[in-house]
Amino acid sequence: MKTHFPDRWPTLIAPDLDAFEQLGRESFNRLPESFRALTGDLVVRVAEFPEQDALTELELNSPYELLGLFEGIGLAASGGNAVTGQMPNHIWLFRRPILDYWADIGEPLGDIVTHVLIHEVGHHFGLSDADMEAIEAATD
Repeated sequence: MKTHFPDRWPTLIAPDLDAFEQLGRESFNRLPESFRALTGDLVVRVAEFPEQDALTELELNSPYELLGLFEGIGLAASGGNAVTGQMPNHIWLFRRPILDYWADIGEPLGDIVTHVLIHEVGHHFGLSDADMEAIEAATD
């Protein structure tokens, strides 16, 4: 059974980009150390919405369909070898689509951000969905 806090509703506000970035950092820090150590120079960024180019490339009609995005050359594709002059890989967390999803499903926001983060880091590693589920189960 979900616990509701009707006395808190008048004071609750959605996290802004800075607070959302902090939530992303906290979610990343809760991932298993062995997993985090392998991410190297991976950069986690937050934006309100994905860029139109990403939506077009993924054949998505609405920016609300994309909660996160991995940009770069994953370890599976690079064979684990960094290319000189290559920009670091990025994971994007999209605040507005994640907040919309959060409103629809009623799970804790931090859990959703962690789920999206694990999924996108999984793309960096070339992991399967089963691998990602196991990592997510190991988080606090």
